[in-house]
Amino acid sequence: MTTPFPRSSDNGAGAGLPTGAATPPPGCPAHVPAHVSSRAPDPDRGPGGVVRLYGPAASADPMGLYERLRAEYGAIAPVLLEGDVPAWLVLGYDEILQIARNPRRFARDTRHWRDLREGRIPEDSPLMPVLAWRPDCISQDGREHKRLRGAVKDSLENFDRRAIRRHVHRRSHQLVDEFAGAGRAELVGQFAELLPMMVLTDLFGLPDDEGARLVEVSRQLVKGTEKALEADRHIHEILGRLVAEKHRAPGPDLASWLIAHEAHLDDEEVRQHLRLVLVLANETTTNLMVNTLRMVLTDPRFRGTLNGGQMTLPAAVEQILWDEPPLTVVPGRFPTHDMEIAGREVRKGDLLLLCVAAGNVDPAIGRAAGEDMHGNRSHLSFNSGPHECPGQDIGRAITGSGIDTLIARLPDLRLAIPENELSWTSSSWSRHLDALPVRFTPRHARNPFSHPAGAAASAPAEGRPPAPVPAQAADASTRAAAPRRGRVRWWDFLRPRRG
Repeated sequence: MTTPFPRSSDNGAGAGLPTGAATPPPGCPAHVPAHVSSRAPDPDRGPGGVVRLYGPAASADPMGLYERLRAEYGAIAPVLLEGDVPAWLVLGYDEILQIARNPRRFARDTRHWRDLREGRIPEDSPLMPVLAWRPDCISQDGREHKRLRGAVKDSLENFDRRAIRRHVHRRSHQLVDEFAGAGRAELVGQFAELLPMMVLTDLFGLPDDEGARLVEVSRQLVKGTEKALEADRHIHEILGRLVAEKHRAPGPDLASWLIAHEAHLDDEEVRQHLRLVLVLANETTTNLMVNTLRMVLTDPRFRGTLNGGQMTLPAAVEQILWDEPPLTVVPGRFPTHDMEIAGREVRKGDLLLLCVAAGNVDPAIGRAAGEDMHGNRSHLSFNSGPHECPGQDIGRAITGSGIDTLIARLPDLRLAIPENELSWTSSSWSRHLDALPVRFTPRHARNPFSHPAGAAASAPAEGRPPAPVPAQAADASTRAAAPRRGRVRWWDFLRPRRG
């Protein structure tokens, strides 16, 4: 398979970045084949006939769009983002790995982005919350990235995975208690959108009342309700108080470990990374859980497991990571010099988007969409290289243990509507199931965690003392599914706030 070959000897990650406007050379998204430019006007294509990665067609069938782009252009295709901003969409599995694993040739730092540096991206662009530089580990390269990511990774690895799973079981039982007697539920709004937040607030080391409040306001932020901006302010306030408290009374929790790490993060860096984990880990884990739940309820390979079938729950999670990754497109990388990628001329500072959803079904790796992967973990869904997701095992633990508890409590769980009536909302970056209504036999079985005997639910590794057990989650009235249309998008809150 074609891999990137440099066309310049400039290997410096930040050397020689352009500062003035320049005419795009042949091969960049602004220059497309003549047969494309001569087409009749198409609302799904922008200037020059370049395909838009947004709009009705892209939202209706993103995977179909990716395959059409692959058929027309190969492993890398010119596309337009919101505002008709040019970018390259990398569709090939091998090409994505080459780019993700070579930070000296493909920077993550948005300050390399030529269109931004040359003033073509307005400050209020809808792309900025996703692509703007931030003082966190995902926006950095080199030594600073290593320092910040090392602190996050080491702190997350302090948690004992078995203790996390016990903790997830307890929180899952709390959520199921709210609807087990009703005989019906909507699992996106009443289960999958809440469980990751509840677990994360416990891992953060929040006291009981603050943990419950953070669950409530985080849900307002992620769902993009009219209270989202106010919720974001409350999140900063809660996390700020948490950091101050952990200086006074550290415990076995993520906040304390970030503060104490040898990387010497300042309080603002600690707060920003707690917020980053809260927003990103919640969004990706929620999507993974919802998609896996849908598979559990509809795919005969899994439903047969209960009667001697072949697909286990962990294998179902990996299958979903292959077929429906939580983020379909991962932003962004920036070539540090002019080069050729899969036969296309790419310029220094161009925006590259890693389409992991398309890479996972690249025909070049001999895999067809939906093919059973038997638990294989070589998918691209958690990225690769220096920016590979450091919390992926926690996401798997929350998803697997949460669904396992749900099925154990409600073994006859089934869809309440035909599968073809399920609907999705898509963006340039991800695809969300809007709702997952289910029915089951009403049950009033005892929650084994209703009266805990004092055992820790979230204990660190190596025999450290347990973290405090948080209070019950937010009131059930906040758990009803909210409409997704017209919402403020979750990535709008990735941009940091100070103060």
